[in-house]
Amino acid sequence: MEKTDLKVLFLDVGGVLLSNGWGHESRAAAAKEFNLEYDEFNRIHEFIFNVYEIGNMNLEEYLDTVIFNQPREFTKEDFKSFMYAQSFELPGMLQWIIQWKNSGCGFRIISINNEPKELNDYRIKKFKLHRCYDAFVSSCEVGMRKPDPRIFKLAMGVAMAAPEQCYYFDDRPMLVDAAARLGINAFHHQDFESSKSIIEKL
Repeated sequence: MEKTDLKVLFLDVGGVLLSNGWGHESRAAAAKEFNLEYDEFNRIHEFIFNVYEIGNMNLEEYLDTVIFNQPREFTKEDFKSFMYAQSFELPGMLQWIIQWKNSGCGFRIISINNEPKELNDYRIKKFKLHRCYDAFVSSCEVGMRKPDPRIFKLAMGVAMAAPEQCYYFDDRPMLVDAAARLGINAFHHQDFESSKSIIEKL
């Protein structure tokens, strides 16, 4: 690819800008709230969630499989409301990234995130993530999920950028390593201040 001055910032969403939408802490809280047997609930979740996350089932099908596989004293709408309520903005990062982008940073900002369709759509709309991102490479839309190298290659294709022009931040070291193996400048996001310091130096 021809060398240009293009710079691309690939940012994960959950664990970087927002809470993990349906991570283990949220599921544990759901088990307590709805009086579920956590180990059984989580076992079925772990078995099927990858299918949901790449868009091969919808939220209704996920809930039918994982939660409403037996009579419950609560409704799907109750459970969905609880799921959505687990999403919240992490301190500092989102608002700073928006300001940094608007200051003329010179970067394109694109997500590479593993999220199921309904949660992904909700979070983009609820937190107005278009203020931050120029495009979204979400597992539910592209049918593949990190650490599959194809999702990183797809994101670089969307950006029309070479690996050395790309900078990636993720809160999970395994996914940072997956990007780095492709030649992307990859960083482990640990907290707002440390990532802010790295980004400002780019």
